[in-house]
Amino acid sequence: MPYLYSAPGPQEPPTPKDARITHSSGQSFEALRRACLQTGVLFEDADFPANSSSLFYSERPQIPFVWKRPGEIVKNPEFILGGATRTDICQGELGDCWLLAAIASLTLNERALATVVPPDQSFGPGYAGIFHFQFWQHGEWLDVVIDDRLPTFRDRLVFLHSADHREFWSALLEKAYAKLNGSYEALKGGSTIEAMEDFTGGVAETFTTKDAPRNFCEILDKALKRGSLVGCSIDIRNAAESEARTPFGLIKGHAYTVTGVDKVNVRGQKIELIRVRNPWGQVEWNGSWSDSSPEWRSVGPAEQRRLCHTALDNGEFWMAFRDFRAHFDRVEVCNLTPDTLGEEALHRWEVTVHQGSWVRGSTAGGCRNFLDTFWTNPQIKLSLTEKDDGREECTFLVALMQKDRRKLKRFGASVLTIGYAIYQCPGQGEHLNKDFFRYHASRARSKVFINLREVSDRFSLPPGDYILIPSTFEPHQEADFCLRIFSEKKATTRDMDGRVDIHLPEPPKPSPPSQETEEEQQFRALFKNIAGEDMEVTAEELQYILNAVLQKKKNIKFKKLSLISCKNIISLMDTSGNGKLEFREFKAFWEKLKMWTNLFLQFDADESGTMSSYELRTALKAAGFQLSSPLLQQIVLRCADQELHLGFDDFLNCLVRLENASRVFQALRTKNKEFIHLNINEFIILTMNI
Repeated sequence: MPYLYSAPGPQEPPTPKDARITHSSGQSFEALRRACLQTGVLFEDADFPANSSSLFYSERPQIPFVWKRPGEIVKNPEFILGGATRTDICQGELGDCWLLAAIASLTLNERALATVVPPDQSFGPGYAGIFHFQFWQHGEWLDVVIDDRLPTFRDRLVFLHSADHREFWSALLEKAYAKLNGSYEALKGGSTIEAMEDFTGGVAETFTTKDAPRNFCEILDKALKRGSLVGCSIDIRNAAESEARTPFGLIKGHAYTVTGVDKVNVRGQKIELIRVRNPWGQVEWNGSWSDSSPEWRSVGPAEQRRLCHTALDNGEFWMAFRDFRAHFDRVEVCNLTPDTLGEEALHRWEVTVHQGSWVRGSTAGGCRNFLDTFWTNPQIKLSLTEKDDGREECTFLVALMQKDRRKLKRFGASVLTIGYAIYQCPGQGEHLNKDFFRYHASRARSKVFINLREVSDRFSLPPGDYILIPSTFEPHQEADFCLRIFSEKKATTRDMDGRVDIHLPEPPKPSPPSQETEEEQQFRALFKNIAGEDMEVTAEELQYILNAVLQKKKNIKFKKLSLISCKNIISLMDTSGNGKLEFREFKAFWEKLKMWTNLFLQFDADESGTMSSYELRTALKAAGFQLSSPLLQQIVLRCADQELHLGFDDFLNCLVRLENASRVFQALRTKNKEFIHLNINEFIILTMNI
């Protein structure tokens, strides 16, 4: 069950220096280390203990693991030895090569590496058996503290280790990432870009070079100027092709890094070039524009110096962009958010973050294939106001991420199939209803609904207002999500489901006895017969009256009104405070009841005597209550049954409590204020009477 999220609206992304403390003690890494040094006891992390619960959740270890600290494995251990490089990463007995590939890429970006692996730790002075690492998760940076006890077998590390057995930063990083996700086993299977996002706070875009946009070179140029990490690779058709060398000196199934995009003038013609780095070194492209190719003779010395042609690191080479598209198959771009960009980055994305939930019965509506519930999904208004430089449209990127699915694997959760759609906003500032989607097509949408942690796509649309709807493919599937919107220029977003607006009509004035209708006269007689001479009824007597009258109505099906509903009705309508209803109060309620009964019948489409919880939002709005999604979720949890249906008694009880709470709030608030002040006594009295 996802948490019931109270959306604060779009958030500015926090920076790594604001990383949130995650240890259960509430203490920072510095405080925990200081306490260990003062007591002379090495740190032991109770949050991630050195036992099998931290290793596996669905299997037993095949070998007897022994947890040891680095100083118990080797003499004179080092945290980082000779700099953190890709050779520090060797896979162990765990299927997390995707994570290792991301760590290897991380070593190519010193600033990003220093964020994930803070340099303020070592096995030298100040060592206390405690280390910490920082990871991005769903819009915030987390500081993860671990002890340095690692699983070993015969004094060798079982999982990730460095080629130099005295170096331990990579093994400890893997342990911290395992803790973040609940266990080592949770790291089995994944994609490199997933870990890259967790290391940088970036957002992924994947391009196939054959189908990339015509302005692909421009896209990569902008990405690099923003400090984005760009990788490329050549696909393999079978295992035998892995790391096979092509006639042009390129390696199949190997991860390359894109380090630059530029243009050169050759005989009056501009040639697009791209610079690629092979982390192996010494194995380079040997085609056009390679280090010693004749094409460079047509470029002047000044232009060669500008492109650093004579000063390239070994393993780095230029190639024509058309050749790049012909020989490489896949390009992955990890666009960095402003908090992870260096000061030298020339351009930055504008980014907003929305947190939300798909909750069964209220906001888990599924995709557009399910029209009856699709409209109940969360809706975010996106306002594009500034065109891109030199263009008539606005470029933006939407990334939808489902939260914590890896962590929840131990409880049977799997990655859901997710996606989103973007519609032109019709101008109204409220949640769009079912009829809108019946008659309007989307302006843009994710390329696919797919079972990945994150789905992201780039769009260009004219300036204007749009409604973005994130959803699972199937309805009724629950998860929390993080939605990020990156834009070239400033864009504004607003949650369409966060506003509460109540419009209650004034209670009708009772008509004098001489002007009562025949129905009202019958009620008066029935009321007097039950109430007696004082003409007041208790909750039990009110229950008898309402059930006697309502059960005669053939167009509404229900068992009976509960006593608690009748007590709530009295709480709403009792103006004297004696816990009973006078006839005039009963008459005023009867007018409400007729309106609410008609609403229930209107939304009981199949005449089953129940209303779908997904229709509750519209029914309540028709009754004067526009509610936020978190509030609607609470009502569905309280009032709906397991099949997500509400009976008439549930619906009536919901309306009575809502109106009671709304009228109390209106009575207590000061003029033009959206809040009230209560002491504890007043608060308890208030809650007991709603």
